[in-house]
Amino acid sequence: MTKTFPLAVLLAASTALPALADVNVYSYRQPELIQPLVDAFTEETGIAVNIAFLNQGLTERLLAEGKRTPADVILTADVQHLADAVAAGVTQPVESDVLEANVPAEFRDPDNHWFGLTSRARIVYASNERVADGEVTTYEDLADPKWKGRICTRPGTHAYNTTLTAAMLAHHDEEFTRDWLAGVKANLAKKPQGNDRAQIKSVWAGECDIALGNTYYMGKMLEDEEQRAWAESVRIVFPTFEGGGTHVNISGVAMTAHAPNPDEALAFMEYLTSPAAQAIYAAANHEYPVSAEVEPSDLVAGWGSFTPDNIDLMDLSHLRPEALRLTQEVDFDG
Repeated sequence: MTKTFPLAVLLAASTALPALADVNVYSYRQPELIQPLVDAFTEETGIAVNIAFLNQGLTERLLAEGKRTPADVILTADVQHLADAVAAGVTQPVESDVLEANVPAEFRDPDNHWFGLTSRARIVYASNERVADGEVTTYEDLADPKWKGRICTRPGTHAYNTTLTAAMLAHHDEEFTRDWLAGVKANLAKKPQGNDRAQIKSVWAGECDIALGNTYYMGKMLEDEEQRAWAESVRIVFPTFEGGGTHVNISGVAMTAHAPNPDEALAFMEYLTSPAAQAIYAAANHEYPVSAEVEPSDLVAGWGSFTPDNIDLMDLSHLRPEALRLTQEVDFDG
């Protein structure tokens, strides 16, 4: 049996968890996105799963609850939230041969606090009408004056963009990255605001020619009758860093430091990382499985191939504060 409960219900029931569920999950991802996995897990194991969706404040919630937390597992949509949870001490290391076999080393925490489930690339959505093939090649190129008035992006202070800026720092130095941020800002068609899909809508509307976004938004827009035209007006281009690959981020899972049901939590984590579950999860979210042995969906595969950048994800999380500082120094969102 699978149930989805509001956060308040989970908290109120923290003294009677066995009667409520076998695994409680705090998730930054909408419950419906992981429901196919939950249903398959429950059918296979008989272990019920409760999902509490949080828009923000997951780490702060776990800190406030302390040992009384009802949460066994956290799910996030990017590596930075995982790194923040580890730094705050609200996760615990998990030793599992299954997890290590299912998740490549580059997609898991060196100390086994978190494990990747899916990956996505942060790419360029280019207008089919106004951007020629081969016109976009590198992330560094986005600061070239040829793009003046042609770029749209969500705020530079958003986690997706600060992680990209952290990757630029990893490949270059502070001075180069600051100049790059200033160059991209000078090329913006309008003030950064809205989400990734809003930027692609702006390309469709002719307000800009290229937009930064995550790959999975293409799939989400194609599923939406109103947004399908936005998706059909652009194509995915995979830029690279000079001397590197295409920037990627991950969704991931971790066990909470005070998980009341650690055995069931481990079973859920091992299932989530299994090849079958990776295929289900990646297809549902239009992402890439972290295991190279698991094929992406036909839709995702149709976007083309790319070489992921080789910068360690934890290195990016450590560079993010500096990336955020530089973004604010150039007043990127101003």
